Amino acid sequence: MCPNINWILMNYGYVKVAAAVPRVKVADCKFNAGQIEKEIIIADGKGVQIIAFPELCITGYTCADLFAQQLLLEEAEMGLIQILNNTRQMDIISILGMPVPLNGVLLNTAVVIQKGKILGIVPKTYLPNYKEFYEKRWFTSAREVSETTARLCGQVVPMGRNLLFETADTTFGIEICEDLWAPIPPSSSLALQGAEILFNLSADNEGIGKHAYLRSLISQQSARCIAGYVFSSCGFGESTTDVVFAGNGLIYENGTLLASSERFSFGEQVVISEIDVEHIRTERRVNTTFTACHANCAPEVPVRISTEYVNSGDLNLTRTFDPHPFVPQGPALNERCEEIFSIQVSGLAQRLVHTNAKSAVVGISGGLDSTLALLVCVKTFDKLGWDRKGIIGVTMPGFGTTDRTHTNAVDLMTSLGVTMREVSIKDACIQHFKDIDHDINVHDVVYENSQARERTQILMDIANQTWGMVIGTGDLSELALGWATYNGDHMSMYGVNGSIPKTLVKHLVKWVAENDMDETSRATLLDIVDTPISPELIPADENGNIRQITEDLVGPYELHDFFLYYFLRCGFRPSKIFFLAARTFKDVYDEETIKKWLRTFCRRFFNQQFKRSCLPDGPKVGSISISPRGDWRMPSDASSEMWLREIDALNG
Repeated sequence: MCPNINWILMNYGYVKVAAAVPRVKVADCKFNAGQIEKEIIIADGKGVQIIAFPELCITGYTCADLFAQQLLLEEAEMGLIQILNNTRQMDIISILGMPVPLNGVLLNTAVVIQKGKILGIVPKTYLPNYKEFYEKRWFTSAREVSETTARLCGQVVPMGRNLLFETADTTFGIEICEDLWAPIPPSSSLALQGAEILFNLSADNEGIGKHAYLRSLISQQSARCIAGYVFSSCGFGESTTDVVFAGNGLIYENGTLLASSERFSFGEQVVISEIDVEHIRTERRVNTTFTACHANCAPEVPVRISTEYVNSGDLNLTRTFDPHPFVPQGPALNERCEEIFSIQVSGLAQRLVHTNAKSAVVGISGGLDSTLALLVCVKTFDKLGWDRKGIIGVTMPGFGTTDRTHTNAVDLMTSLGVTMREVSIKDACIQHFKDIDHDINVHDVVYENSQARERTQILMDIANQTWGMVIGTGDLSELALGWATYNGDHMSMYGVNGSIPKTLVKHLVKWVAENDMDETSRATLLDIVDTPISPELIPADENGNIRQITEDLVGPYELHDFFLYYFLRCGFRPSKIFFLAARTFKDVYDEETIKKWLRTFCRRFFNQQFKRSCLPDGPKVGSISISPRGDWRMPSDASSEMWLREIDALNG
């Protein structure tokens, strides 16, 4: 079915889905149908496009030998007719669980309905028949039936485990409970054939430790398939003769949990979130292994079923977005910092050993980036068993250096026990200005960049003097914005911070300060963390304070890192990034401010690619890198016109 382009643009590729956990009465199909109707109505009213219910929800999963009763099977069909009749005016697509008799066998199925019609029937493939499960006693596997259609509620409809349902906005597939636990789940094949969202109708019972394993399993499958995964499992009302069902409604996207139900609730629940199908498509296009697997695995050809258009109205997101996507919360932050620091140290150690370097030369400004680079050098030398005196920290005060940053630079080098050198760049720059006939009172780009290049020349020459290598300090955010002087601080012999965003640099320095640092170093590091970010290339104000605040010039780094993540990691268009940023930062920045800095980001990102095309080596530490040898290859003369035009058209 051809997608409605306007709707897709308005909804930014999000498909609103729900996992429903209704109350049931075992073998009371009329009651169960009524509960299912209620939850469909609730979901439809909230703009849900596709809703999934638990396995065998119309009868109850725990009917056991009652599944052999003709009355139960007939009442299940009557219950489905009741649901079809009472929801025929709704656009929402519903996936229900029920037993379906077919030519002398009984199938455990998912029935897909919309607007009073049955779109298709998906039988369960893998029937558990071990421990507490006895499904083969009542049901037949989809593998054992050859029929491709079935008659249900007076309709002859497609049937099979390889059905794909195509809406205007996405393609989805279905598996049932145990199918997920198989070594090669049916959902893997469905995903390779184009299913972007996978639904699982389940009757997963509880046991100690099982829930954590289940979540891990769903997370892994959604990540492996690069798909959304909606899981709905039986809850209160199922028989507790031998087992208990907690009612798990779980919605995942590519390994990440978006929404979950309350476990062991005695009431019905509808868990709602939005699957970002646009992001899924981008991830699949980028991941060539996914395409290769499709070609090599050669799964069976699916049957594609078109659904009717679902009009969900204006997009009302229920999911939230972390304003700092590079910075995890809680205990995970310490783990992230430790891992990143270890990657930096390992990368630098290999380069030092390989080059047989006798020293590591670092320019120390008293700012965050150079501090982190120095800390990496110290840890690397310690781990290699080398004397810290082999680290040469060079402070190079210039026209904009303040007492605060200079003092912090000197104090830190002293407390860490590295070799310290101080080389003022003022006289050299003054001579240079005379040589090129530049007015020293004109504080333009020539004035600023001359200082940065002078500092790099000093560092390179000291490295030559000491048989060492210059360790770069620039971070990912600066490189994305081009906030570096070409062949100045842009250049080094190995850049340890090149794939670490600014919002994370601050946390890394703070983490090091609070772990294995003496009191003197800790105090200095914490003051550096609190110092405004500045290149200090313009003279200080009359009070000796930093006049040149980076974020006043290029914008808040928390916004730029947010833009960077969704631009590079997800491939989102500017209008979608703006939409997410406006929601996420609504209490911090107004829309006009966000629009302004988004335009700055896109303009600078395109215009400054030439600086990234010749970056020095450095370790990749996260999911984003802009090394020309790694994740990002872009022509330096690519036009930003389309991106800027879309930003200019935004209402902000």
